[in-house]
Amino acid sequence: MTDSVSRFPVVELDDLPYDLRERVGAIAERSGFVPNIFRALGHRPAELRAFLDYHDALMERESPLSKAERELVIVATSGANHCTYCVVAHGAILRIRSKEPELADHVGINPYGAALDPRRRAIVDLALALALDSASLSEDDLDAARDAGLSDEEIWDVGAITALFAMSNRLAHLTSLRPNPEFFGMGREPRG
Repeated sequence: MTDSVSRFPVVELDDLPYDLRERVGAIAERSGFVPNIFRALGHRPAELRAFLDYHDALMERESPLSKAERELVIVATSGANHCTYCVVAHGAILRIRSKEPELADHVGINPYGAALDPRRRAIVDLALALALDSASLSEDDLDAARDAGLSDEEIWDVGAITALFAMSNRLAHLTSLRPNPEFFGMGREPRG
């Protein structure tokens, strides 16, 4: 059955296999809702597991990139790929993690004009180079990131996150995935 979330069938939390119900349920408990990406990918449980495993390997592990910097990569990549779902969803997470309510909007809409410090500029520029024309990536691109202070481990993380979310962006386009309404207001107003 389809609904306005996706062009394809969606699965509710209670209908996921047990292991996925636990993983997605923990996310829903923290956020207060089930992000639509999990409802959309849930009709193909093996793919949802693989997506979550790679996501967690990049986004939940110890990394020299902060969690906010990792979200910055996602927003830049998703903006470059015109992925509304990911810009909205990860823009909300970036607002919360960076505590900068305007950063995600600037990077998602016009990353080249966003006022960023040299480190964040290097992160965004590298993500954009990979998202927009990865075959043209050169040693000059990597040297520019290194000159801004990024280590090779950080450069790898930017590349891997960009690659995962380039795939995610394309799945969101295929499914015509709609952002959860809850994402739009998250991190915009200080919590009282």
